[in-house]
Amino acid sequence: MNTATLSFADLGVRAPLVRALTDAGITAPFPIQADTLPDSLAGRNVLGRGKTGSGKTLAFSIPMIDRLGGENRKPTPHHPRGLVLAPTRELATQIAAAMQPLAAAYRMSVTTVFGGVSQHRQVQAMKRGVDIVIACPGRLEDLMKQGLVSLDAVRITIIDEADHMADLGFLPGVTRILAATPDSGQRLLFSATLDNGVNKLVQRFLPDAVKHSVDEANSPVAAMTHHVFEVSGAETKRAVVQRLASGAERRILFTRTKHQARKLAQQLTVAGIPSVDLHGNLSQPARDRNLAAFAAGTAKVLVATDVAARGVHVDGVELVVHVDPPTEHKAYLHRSGRTARAGNAGDVITLVLPDQRGDMAALMRKAKITVTPQRVTAASPEVTELIGEVAPLVAVTEAAAARRVNGADGVREDRPAGRRSRGPRRGPAQPAARGGRRTHVEHEIDERGAGRPHARKSSATARSGKLGAHTTGRPARTEGSSSGAGGARQRSERGTAGAARQGGRGGAAPAGSTGGLAGFSRSGAAPRRRRNG
Repeated sequence: MNTATLSFADLGVRAPLVRALTDAGITAPFPIQADTLPDSLAGRNVLGRGKTGSGKTLAFSIPMIDRLGGENRKPTPHHPRGLVLAPTRELATQIAAAMQPLAAAYRMSVTTVFGGVSQHRQVQAMKRGVDIVIACPGRLEDLMKQGLVSLDAVRITIIDEADHMADLGFLPGVTRILAATPDSGQRLLFSATLDNGVNKLVQRFLPDAVKHSVDEANSPVAAMTHHVFEVSGAETKRAVVQRLASGAERRILFTRTKHQARKLAQQLTVAGIPSVDLHGNLSQPARDRNLAAFAAGTAKVLVATDVAARGVHVDGVELVVHVDPPTEHKAYLHRSGRTARAGNAGDVITLVLPDQRGDMAALMRKAKITVTPQRVTAASPEVTELIGEVAPLVAVTEAAAARRVNGADGVREDRPAGRRSRGPRRGPAQPAARGGRRTHVEHEIDERGAGRPHARKSSATARSGKLGAHTTGRPARTEGSSSGAGGARQRSERGTAGAARQGGRGGAAPAGSTGGLAGFSRSGAAPRRRRNG
């Protein structure tokens, strides 16, 4: 049978779910769905590999909902029947958004479990009973240790982005979680590669898995056009970035550090280009708000670190700009994969300074991408062609833009009450510990696995010897890609470490002002006195 003519019904998907897919405008399966669904719907363990944006979320969502929905059982408190493990909060949230309308066809409930937010809502959902849990490993293990969730009733488990789990050092926690699920349950694992310990996970928990691969590992997307723009120096780079950001359609700009993402978003907003930032120093509500603004189109530009390289799917992203080139090819492909998704076309631009040419050439060879670098300025036709329709400028004062970035919701989360801050801190001030003391905590990595306390005491707490209740990790200077798992695991699934930075009100900008991108650094690194943004 020609797979191009297959329908979901042809693949064995039940009628209620087919109707839900049709209502969502999904009528024909993508290749990875057509390949894996016959086996996954039959209850077999499946190991799937597909490039970013290839439709993997539906490839595992459909068999989970089809199987659990067909059982027609009410959820049992504290005992979910379906489990999805994801490496980041953003990815977990987006999987839930994709699953919920499909689960509604069977009146099944879906909830997310991850760190960086209060566990109260998650605990209440477990008490009521939930069919499907989409979780990051660290918080899920916390709830398991508290006796608030048991995995002994899980019928089907999905591990998404397993290679990214490995990069972040989460595989020990994933191993403990899988060991807590019944051996008789079905398991689906999706990963771009089988290195960094993923193969051991497969050998232990999916030894009989049916393997499906619709492309080479880490292969580029065919509908994606790559460009490498060489710029002569920092001033030219600033001008090119602002020009590329000025289009009317959505675009994502990737920087290497959190500080630079925040700074660039503010500078673009002042220049009349509404922008939001996304990085590990934002609280979860701020992340959600910024992504919602980007998805709704009130902000056309998302300036992000690698925290957005996976798990962020927004329709209509026509351009990805690597303002700072990543350090390795997998990060390049995952960043770039935010455009040209689900069969749509998109362009990817990397800006390269003279001393970055050699590294960029090596990166593109590893990514198996052939592209001829072009020397450009902001006025070059190659740049103008990729901008498309230019959006009208939105007048915002510098003070209003600063309020958006620095938080207009009250005291910043990383500033202890009653104390004036000289600048951003590396972590949030946690609630008062015993004796009324406050604890200053480094970037919290909620999804790291077992909660080991590594809090750094504030001066007041140091005198009392008392620590807060949260587990922590060490601060990371950047969120750029790293070949070592130790550096990588400091980037994703951080707890709240920064303010809710968006939401200030706009005002009138000085007439004729473009705002400019003053102070835009050569490499994307933050000044030494504010290393961590």
